[in-house]
Amino acid sequence: MNNRIILSLLLATTILVGCKNDEKSAVAPAAPDISVARAMEDSVTLFASYPGYLEAISYVDLVARVSGYQEASLYTAGQWVNKGDTLFIIEPTQYEDAVAQAEAALATAKSEFYYAENNYHRMKDVANSNAISEIDLIKSEAAYYKAEAAIKSAEAALQTARTQLDYCYVRAPFSGRATSSNYGTGDYLTPGVKDKLATIYQDNELFAYFSIDDAQYMKLIQNLKKNNTKLAQDNVKFTFSEPLPHEYRGHIDYIAPNIDLATGTLKVRVVVKNPYGDLKHGMYATIHMPYSRSQKAILVHDASIGTDQLGKYVYVVNDSNRVELRHIEIGELYQDSLRVVNQGIAAGDMYVTKALQKVREGMTINPVE
Repeated sequence: MNNRIILSLLLATTILVGCKNDEKSAVAPAAPDISVARAMEDSVTLFASYPGYLEAISYVDLVARVSGYQEASLYTAGQWVNKGDTLFIIEPTQYEDAVAQAEAALATAKSEFYYAENNYHRMKDVANSNAISEIDLIKSEAAYYKAEAAIKSAEAALQTARTQLDYCYVRAPFSGRATSSNYGTGDYLTPGVKDKLATIYQDNELFAYFSIDDAQYMKLIQNLKKNNTKLAQDNVKFTFSEPLPHEYRGHIDYIAPNIDLATGTLKVRVVVKNPYGDLKHGMYATIHMPYSRSQKAILVHDASIGTDQLGKYVYVVNDSNRVELRHIEIGELYQDSLRVVNQGIAAGDMYVTKALQKVREGMTINPVE
């Protein structure tokens, strides 16, 4: 055989063998390592979440109740003040003078009463001997009662003057935090809401208000009855738009006795303590109210749940290490990172936890727990 022909046959055989090896490598690539976990079964308390807002237990506007120039502001804006602390002084001089005048008027009234009283009693003594006329006795009696009434009037005037003087010293009606003042030293103040000096908030405890619509309320009652449990009124959780340094829980202290016909909602109030001062009047919060306890809840990592047009899903890994897309019905978030699954997955089922974009249905993987 010609050497050239033999060489061509050998080259063709080599090329065919190489192509077959390449095809075999393309058909059976190595299965990728993918992180997985198994669905857990645990006893959990379920919460329903509602938007709400915080309000100080007590808050009040401090206003001027007398006219005058503001002489002093005796606190630092935003600080905690105690009940009875003097926060502002409004020009007391003229009111001190009014008190002195009222005290003098009372002293005069008492002196005149003393004279009228003695005169009346003397008149009564001599009237029995017909030494005076009846009209003189009547006049002395009238003077006596008039002097007695003058004392009461002078005492009332003195009390009013003292009250006006006391209004010159604006005191904290309860302990709390005071806002910055709207007026400065030397400003002229007159009584009225428009002359609000500052606002004081008692925020060591706060109220949290939220509303449940009537349908949610009926569902809540059904869940409580179904699970044969009572509402855990002392285990209401709070979360905020951004995490706070401390965790806050409160207790329900008021549930409205009626559904508001205008809004179709039931108003609920929660009391929450504020020992660190993180919570503020007017702050928005998400309020998580416990409504049921599940003894056998199925839990998966919330980050492992995807979303498509049909709803929520997870990638489940079967016994052959093949990926299966399975739609699920989810429930409440639990402990910030786990999600309750009401339907679609069972305890012990293996599912993909990370790299969801790298897997697809039907793909074979090397699961790494």
